[in-house]
Amino acid sequence: MTNTLVERDVLQRVIGSALERGGEFAEIFVEDRTTSSAVLDQRRVEELSSGRDRGAGIRVVVGDTTGFAHTTDLSERGLMGAAQAAASVAREGGGGVREIALGPLANYPTHATILPGDVDKAKKIELLRHADDVARSEGSSITQVQVALGDSTRRFVVANSDGVFAADHQVRTRFNISCVATGDTGMQTGYRPVAGTRGFELLTPDTVGEAARGAARQALTKLAARPAPSGDLPVVLAGGSGGILFHEACGHGLEADAILKQASVYAGKVGQRVASPLVTLVDDGTVVGEWGYLAVDDEGRPGTRNVLIENGILTDYMWDLLRARKEGRASSGNGRRQSYQHLPMVRMTNTYLLEGDAVADEIVAQTPRGVYVAQLGGGQVNTATGDFVFGMTAAFLIENGKITAPLRDCNLIGNGPDVLQRVDAVATDFSMMPGTCGKDGQQVPVGTGQATMRLSSVTIGGTAS
Repeated sequence: MTNTLVERDVLQRVIGSALERGGEFAEIFVEDRTTSSAVLDQRRVEELSSGRDRGAGIRVVVGDTTGFAHTTDLSERGLMGAAQAAASVAREGGGGVREIALGPLANYPTHATILPGDVDKAKKIELLRHADDVARSEGSSITQVQVALGDSTRRFVVANSDGVFAADHQVRTRFNISCVATGDTGMQTGYRPVAGTRGFELLTPDTVGEAARGAARQALTKLAARPAPSGDLPVVLAGGSGGILFHEACGHGLEADAILKQASVYAGKVGQRVASPLVTLVDDGTVVGEWGYLAVDDEGRPGTRNVLIENGILTDYMWDLLRARKEGRASSGNGRRQSYQHLPMVRMTNTYLLEGDAVADEIVAQTPRGVYVAQLGGGQVNTATGDFVFGMTAAFLIENGKITAPLRDCNLIGNGPDVLQRVDAVATDFSMMPGTCGKDGQQVPVGTGQATMRLSSVTIGGTAS
């Protein structure tokens, strides 16, 4: 296998053919992906699978119209057929041939030390069993444990009629553990992930053991949970736990497709104050090892650190190639796609709030009454308005400046722009969490993060009076 998956001369000829048929812009994305997964459920191996998928996606653009086709035939003939199909939306004719000269290959090596494919399946199962044993050792009330391990190795090359020619080798490894504790109040769950754009070196016995203990203890603690209060209260988000809130409630509204369609509350607000002065929001694909890391995006643009909000002032949006071209500017390295079968679109990478200078414990101590959120769950967001609802899967009451009783699962209800204004303290204990972002039917890996911070008032959807 060559670094480019398809020969350079073939790529040039296929792009030239697409332009000859009326295209104004043409791009080829070739991908070779291998995956494997293993699941241990109640001490039984329920899944042990692997797969491979190779193919190419070709898009041709004329004006505001995009033609797209994908194929698993990576021969020149197969690629030509896909290019012709994509170009069928272009103008007939077009007057002549355009020669394409691709630039030097920008080839990015993997940061993985141990490729997951080189690890024996028995060793992976041994690691899952170790995590299961650790979780169950936390107490007899742990009645169910499920452990999952997955990895992917993705090689791709992207070339386009602007001369872009780039290749990348991405290796990602992920471990998840879910625990159920059973007691007088019923069943409670705990969950911990470990994930990174790394090889199998990420998953040591100590690392997975720590995650297993965390998931088990979370479930056990929630057995004593009481109903959460209802109404507007100060909320302290633990370091790393609240990043998903800002990803969903604010990040999607800063993606250029929503901006250009005027479907975002942030449209037309560059240079305006949209958040507390304590808020600096960054999307950063260059954070090596994090789940949303990329050396180059799926349009061939190097990963970039983009400051979106600086000290409360909106400074920029996130851009993919085509939308940036329309605005006469460069892409911000946010063109991403799930696979060669999908068109790229504007997507986040690692989105986080910069740390502040407060002390995490002091933020809690200075909160007479409120809710401490150790872990947020899933949620729903209306990008046009910024309104959101998020589940809190691990939360505690704050009483007299101390974290006290665990709370049953409840909701955090609010509005993204409003919440940004209510950040009144940010600590130094920055950390990140992995996640999967869904948009228009496509899933991509992302990272989210922040330090412990306080929101002066947010609506809690609890059941206690």
